[in-house]
Amino acid sequence: MITVRFANQGASPPDLSQQAAAHHGGCDYIMSLLTGYREAPAGVSLRSGLYYNTYFPGGAISMPPPLNDGAIEYEDGTPAVASQMAKDVTQFLTWAQDPQHDERKLIGLKMSTAALVWLFSISVWNRHVWTM
Repeated sequence: MITVRFANQGASPPDLSQQAAAHHGGCDYIMSLLTGYREAPAGVSLRSGLYYNTYFPGGAISMPPPLNDGAIEYEDGTPAVASQMAKDVTQFLTWAQDPQHDERKLIGLKMSTAALVWLFSISVWNRHVWTM
C-alpha cells in the first residue's frame, strides 16, 4: 500500500470495489468518475498532484486519469477508447461487489415457481376435500 501511495503523490487510491452498491447511482458514478477528467475551468486553481474531475465532490481528485485511448487491445477488435474501457471496468466492479447476483436471482425464480406449484396443488386439494 505504501508503494501505491508513493505512486499517487502520497494519496491512497479510492476503493471502488463497493461503490456500485454503496454510492447513490453507483454504476453511473463509477463510469462518470472514470471518464469525467477535464481541464480545470477558468478561475479554478489546483495544487500540484491534483486533477480536475467534474463528477468528484469538490472537483479536485488526486487520482490521475486512469484510462487512455489505446491503452489495451481487445481480441475482438473493439476500439480501445476510454469510454469503452470505463464501461468494462464499471461492469467488472458491479460484478465484483456481488458475484452471486445471477445465481441468487435464479434461485429466487425457482423458489417462486415452486411456491406457485405448491399453492396450485393446495388449492386443488382444498376444492377436492370440500366438495365431498
